[in-house]
Amino acid sequence: MNIQNYFAVTAEQQELVQWIGEIADRYADGAVEADEQNHLNAELIQALKDAEYHTFSVPQEYGGKGISLNDFLLCQERIAQVDAPTAIAIGWHHISMFNLAQSRTWDEDVFADLCRDVVEHGALINRADSEAATGSPSRGGRPQTKATLSGDQYVLNGRKSFTTMSPMLDYFLISATIEPDNKVADFLIPRHVEGVSIDPVWDMVGMRGTASHNLVLENVTLPSKACVGIRPNVNPDQPRKWELSAYMMNIPASYLGIAIAARQHAINFASTYQPNSVNEPIIHLPHIQQKLGQLELELTTARHFMYAVANRWDMEQQNRLSAGKGSSSDYQNWNSPDIAAVKTVAIQAAISVTDQAMRIVGAHSLAMSHPLQRLYRDVRFGLHNPPMDDVTITQLAQRAIRSQGTKEIATK
Repeated sequence: MNIQNYFAVTAEQQELVQWIGEIADRYADGAVEADEQNHLNAELIQALKDAEYHTFSVPQEYGGKGISLNDFLLCQERIAQVDAPTAIAIGWHHISMFNLAQSRTWDEDVFADLCRDVVEHGALINRADSEAATGSPSRGGRPQTKATLSGDQYVLNGRKSFTTMSPMLDYFLISATIEPDNKVADFLIPRHVEGVSIDPVWDMVGMRGTASHNLVLENVTLPSKACVGIRPNVNPDQPRKWELSAYMMNIPASYLGIAIAARQHAINFASTYQPNSVNEPIIHLPHIQQKLGQLELELTTARHFMYAVANRWDMEQQNRLSAGKGSSSDYQNWNSPDIAAVKTVAIQAAISVTDQAMRIVGAHSLAMSHPLQRLYRDVRFGLHNPPMDDVTITQLAQRAIRSQGTKEIATK
């Protein structure tokens, strides 16, 4: 079976992967252009919207598809084989919608309006938490973006970094510190409100096609209902709940898509390249087969782990629904060490597989015209996506300690 479809077990899943793959494949040239010119592969994103892929994370009760986690990861992995930045970009929209649908912490009317805008008008949303002064939000930094209550309105000022897919977003879900209460709250900001702008500063060595520019808020005035939640006081050493969501596995799925693409380039090269020092293509050489076998081992192991965790999540959710319990209010904490571990294992495997693919192809892979150099640059960014590896290892350690009936040890 083709490795692309190995984890698509049912006929419906195989059709889904083929369908999403055909859409992505049509815009493969756009991925190259987006990387070279440092902008979104907008035509692919629009094609995904035209196909209603952006509605897959909207609950069925509001007109969405309500796709399973496993099927979502299959789609994301397949898109990433063609265009990982686009997979990451549209994936953040899905993460936002999935998490809101599961947690239901918002006023239901506000959430329903957002869902209808996504389904009926193609709206896209992403969370904007990061700031230059606070670093990763998972490290507990208090937002420097300020929200001041004036009558029945809030006035927001600040700047957010790493706002992925910013040129095509319709809503920004941002964190801000309310003055003078000093509480941290989430605000839903429509794109076209006065004072909202994008500063096009994204200029990285990889993931250039995510257009993760800065969001600038200058005296943005919003009604009080735009404040969609006050964040509880949490241990700054602990990641945010949304960072432990099962849907964050979109990140490892996208990077494993890069690894699958790198693997294919290596096989294609080794199958056709024959220097005059040998009598057949280099794929027949033992040391090349050893490298291929090693990358296959790492890639297969990581994918089995990811889809096993995803399948268990889907099963747990189905069991809850069958029991009439609905979605779990603390769904983000469901076996979160495993969810976080998937990201660590997958990123390590994706980086290693891409590196081994380049060793097989050799110096040819470093040419700017060769796809592997772009995959190599993109795959490194997985190290900097949440949750961070040290947080994951700590979570796993604490689970091991608790499994022996020992009281959890405070981290230092």
